[in-house]
Amino acid sequence: MKLSDPAALERTTADEVERSVPADVATADSDIVETLVARMSLDEELAQLYGVWVGASDEGNDVAPHQHDVEDPVDLDALLPSGLGQLTRPFGTKPVDAGVGALSLMRTQERLRAASRFGIPALAHEECLAGFAAWGATAYPVPLSWGATFDPDLVQRMARHIGDDMRSVGVHQGLAPVLDVVRDARWGRVEETIGEDPHLVATIATAYVTGLESAGIVATLKHFVGYSASKGGRNLAPVSVGARELQDVLLPPFEMAVRDSGVRSVMNSYADIDGVPTAADRSLLTDLLRDEWGFEGTVVADYFSIAFLRLLHGVADSWADAAGAALEAGIDVELPTVKTFGEPLRRAVEEGVVDPALIDRALRRVLRQKQQLGLLDEAWSAVPDALAGADLSSPEAVRGIVDLDPPRNRALAARLAEEAIVLLRNDGTLPLARPATIAVIGPNADDPYAMLGCYSFPTHVVTQHPGTDMGIRIPTLLDALREEFPGARIIHERGTSVDGGERDSFDAAIAAAREADVAVLALGDRAGLFGRGTSGEGCDAPSLDLPGAQQQLIDAVLDTGTPAVAVLLAGRPYALGRAAGDAAGVIEAFFAGEEGAAAIAGVLSGRVNPSGRLPVSVPSSPGSQPTTYLAAKLARRTDVSNIDPTAAFPFGHGLSYTSFAWSPLVGDAVEIATDGELTVGLRVTNEGERAGADVVQLYLHDPVASVARPLQKLIAYARVSLEPGEAVDVRLRVHADLTAYTGAAGERVVDAGRIVLSAGRSSGDLVSAHAVVLAGPERRVDHRRRLRAGIEVSRVVGEA
Repeated sequence: MKLSDPAALERTTADEVERSVPADVATADSDIVETLVARMSLDEELAQLYGVWVGASDEGNDVAPHQHDVEDPVDLDALLPSGLGQLTRPFGTKPVDAGVGALSLMRTQERLRAASRFGIPALAHEECLAGFAAWGATAYPVPLSWGATFDPDLVQRMARHIGDDMRSVGVHQGLAPVLDVVRDARWGRVEETIGEDPHLVATIATAYVTGLESAGIVATLKHFVGYSASKGGRNLAPVSVGARELQDVLLPPFEMAVRDSGVRSVMNSYADIDGVPTAADRSLLTDLLRDEWGFEGTVVADYFSIAFLRLLHGVADSWADAAGAALEAGIDVELPTVKTFGEPLRRAVEEGVVDPALIDRALRRVLRQKQQLGLLDEAWSAVPDALAGADLSSPEAVRGIVDLDPPRNRALAARLAEEAIVLLRNDGTLPLARPATIAVIGPNADDPYAMLGCYSFPTHVVTQHPGTDMGIRIPTLLDALREEFPGARIIHERGTSVDGGERDSFDAAIAAAREADVAVLALGDRAGLFGRGTSGEGCDAPSLDLPGAQQQLIDAVLDTGTPAVAVLLAGRPYALGRAAGDAAGVIEAFFAGEEGAAAIAGVLSGRVNPSGRLPVSVPSSPGSQPTTYLAAKLARRTDVSNIDPTAAFPFGHGLSYTSFAWSPLVGDAVEIATDGELTVGLRVTNEGERAGADVVQLYLHDPVASVARPLQKLIAYARVSLEPGEAVDVRLRVHADLTAYTGAAGERVVDAGRIVLSAGRSSGDLVSAHAVVLAGPERRVDHRRRLRAGIEVSRVVGEA
């Protein structure tokens, strides 16, 4: 029957509502989607286009609706006979043992299959921004730390581990990664991003997607697009970017991921861009994403964003108007729960307000994805791999049998944390030489939550359940320092809270610092949601001053004269005042995960040689936002403004305990065609006495263009690990396409003229350069252009 035929709906017979797939539906795979589209009633079609927010039962029973919508509660019993598209966060809603949660999800799927005519399982999705957001699952470093590693291969391995864990308990889709490029560090969700450079974001995010998808999990690119460019750095605020910033900064990460990673889902942004909400923007969700880029997966709504078309944006007069606008724009699935795609959309279709072809279009995409996941297979089983062979008779039989934080995960979390820690400053005090007494001062010294971002399960969920165990072991920095320095006397003083502004304990902190050989200051953020923290979704900052009285605490400790090392456990970069120039050392650790404390302690002791590089600039002044290193000449320091946006520590900066020598950058050509390619290269030698990793960064400068361009732009990088005395040759093949930009006419072009390629230790430390002339006609390029340089790293024989 066709959904557009209301009379046919009334003629539904008892045979047509059998709780099994009809014989004519169990056809060849190539036909099953079209057969289902033809056979489904309107209610059954719509049911595939929304999720229901549920939480796993800690009794192992099937799930019950978790009401987070703006109005009406959901009657799951009434919905199930029509089927269900998605189950929202069955593990991520409340603390539940993984085995019991898997059993609960399994029973819910069985109940759904039995209750609905076609027996199609729901697709279960979860958050996985810094690990599977489930109780007891590994808490990896946040994405800003992924960016600090400059190591896509390691991030891909992490994503595969996350995906394997999710898949093992019956989850199908992960709502990650975030591809928003930082434009204003005051924005609370900076911790969720990978950094301020589109190439770094693109390569790291694409690696994450590749890893997650290789585990059979549907990755979700978010937030498409512009969310991070909000006015004033405020969450869910208007965006007023020009077409050029959109094309050259905000869209390229999504472009690369869509083209190179096999991603199967995209989530819209909450933002409106120049007044047009992305949830209703066909030019983005259909014309660009699908028609131009060729994306064939599903577009899922960010939570409540379809309802927000009416509630927040004021572009829809009713729930039906909102649903129709989102469908027409290209959104296929309403999340987290049914609001507009249910009864309002059904009435709109029956009244001829919404074209039923839009329902069919979205349904085909959803069913094809379920087919890819095996959910339409006749032999599909609700029993997840983690419960295969287990006694499924009761919750107690499966409680404790699923380990989502095994040693292999913790080892990987430790390596990521170690590679992500950035040593910003060192006057020679680090690594610490067996100090007799260490004063550990600051609000983040003895708090395990200081290692976690806002989308970690403990922060996101456990904090809402007082008295509940975190579910995983997370040492504090104080714990880790005691273990790392067993022979040292360690004095601990909190000094102040993260953001309370108290100074009552300053005297005790100052006394501890004076008594010690070295002071370690544990400072930074407290992650939370919607104002319950200093970093995280809805926790936007009025300035980049350290929260509370932390800057005053730093200054007081520095005044003692005791060497002080500032350790930032944070979700964004902060201006550090005197510490940027006076502290003995400064370490940046962006929410480094469950093994972060041990990694930081290892850097302080020298057990770990720091190798992270800044994915975002650290400002000199707290009031210079918004600014990034991707700045044209007018956005830099000038004589006509009293505000100096120059960073204290620029993008790409990071120190090591060994020394690396670079030979001059050499190219194999001084002129290429506007469709040509050249190779540039240099030799990196570890001249120090210990093994370490260096990051070669290649920047592009275009002296004369048709529009003002950033003075420097990262176009390639290579992370290399070297033993003492060892050397490698790094060669980078640079196609002219990598010089492309959106020109004055609004089209992306490669134009003729001189460009300069520079090898940099950071965006502010360019070691050597090679100039080349692009000759020939201007070329227009599109999404098929080259997006990456070819990178080859070869060991130099006989150098070690």
